[in-house]
Amino acid sequence: MLQVYNSLTNQKENFVPINPEQVRMYVCGMTVYDYCHLGHARVMIVFDTIYRHLKSLGYDVNYVRNITDIDDKIIERANQNSEPFEVLTQRFIDAMHDDEKSLGLLAPSLEPRATDHMPNIIEMIQTLVAKDYAYAAENGDVYYRVAKFKGYGKLSGRLLEDLRAGERIAIDQYKQDPLDFVLWKAVKPDEPYWDSPWGKGRPGWHIECSAMSTHHLGNHFDIHGGGHDLQFPHHENEIAQSEACTGEHFANYWLHNGFIRVDKEKMSKSLNNFFTIRDVLKDYKGEEIRYYILTSQYRSPLQYSTAQLDSAHSSLERLYTALRGLEDGEALENSPAEMQFIAAMNDDFNTPKALAVLFELAHDCNRQRDSQPEQALQTAALLKKLGSQLGLLQTEPELWFKGIDTESDMSDDQINDLIAQRNLAKQEKDWAKADDIRNQLSELNIALKDGAQETTWRRK
Repeated sequence: MLQVYNSLTNQKENFVPINPEQVRMYVCGMTVYDYCHLGHARVMIVFDTIYRHLKSLGYDVNYVRNITDIDDKIIERANQNSEPFEVLTQRFIDAMHDDEKSLGLLAPSLEPRATDHMPNIIEMIQTLVAKDYAYAAENGDVYYRVAKFKGYGKLSGRLLEDLRAGERIAIDQYKQDPLDFVLWKAVKPDEPYWDSPWGKGRPGWHIECSAMSTHHLGNHFDIHGGGHDLQFPHHENEIAQSEACTGEHFANYWLHNGFIRVDKEKMSKSLNNFFTIRDVLKDYKGEEIRYYILTSQYRSPLQYSTAQLDSAHSSLERLYTALRGLEDGEALENSPAEMQFIAAMNDDFNTPKALAVLFELAHDCNRQRDSQPEQALQTAALLKKLGSQLGLLQTEPELWFKGIDTESDMSDDQINDLIAQRNLAKQEKDWAKADDIRNQLSELNIALKDGAQETTWRRK
């Protein structure tokens, strides 16, 4: 049975969806004012892998991952660029989708944008005001009354008295309590705005996710996910808003992925220690980035280094080598290896253990290749099938090895022609010419592998 670590209870729990045949999952997506970095890639890949595993278990998964397309940073960047915020956000949404494609992500079921849900946001704030969980201040802002919600702090484990004593709280003369947070912001000069019962303005960040998640998944749904940094205050505030508004339990299971660290610090734009996905893609394949992220259990911190990405390349090379020439098999169902893989993934999505199963299968492929060719085909098919559940090994092996030529303009046909010339030279025992051709290709980062029947090649 699938077990997940629930941040709400701080323990692993059996996963029991509200509807036995369907899973409803909401994940906080990107705030689109810049290119996505590797920290964002981890969120994307972790929940894409969770999505894949839930689907593989037979669930109909309604996976909603939102886009925050209006907030302070977006407005600031658009004003700096002297462009409409809609133009800015669409540019970075398009770039995000390009990154997702490179990383092998499945599209979520829905990808709602905050700006398309203003009626839902305003209606939720109105309900909170009517229930006295929110109040309109003299400056035109609307604030959530934190002290009124009795369960505040149940996700993060923070008590109100500790927050008052230990947290640095921004002073705001219009708040009734320093802990209160904004639901609606009154318009300021040079800002976009929407009409509301409290005047022109725009929503606060926290209320956007509450409105989008409950609108698309209902008041009470199965999984809410996101990065560990969102646990407080964002997710804590989502619970307070949503449960006060609806009177229902918000989400049953809270899943948070760990940070990617650079020199022991969280990778983030605020620390200016981030590497964008598109920059890393200049040197590594998207599948290598994905593999690197899956080498760590999703809740654990993950150290960034090029050595880690180089290791991911080498590991994928071993797996693709095992698949080479074994593309036409059919996987056996319910084999011991598949059961081990499922058990690993059912243990709170333990991808390092699942990857270990793939390497056992690769070893079996290599062992069976000559002595048990039919069984090798079946093993390779199972390796590719289980790899797909992690978003890996879906490229034809020869294409993966050939990769993308970044070092020369030499085409595949030209490379194959040189290999044919080298093979002829070897037949004629002209070893010097054969070596010259190998060296010429090596200088262009083309590696050759001589097999019993043919010579194959890949780009280094």
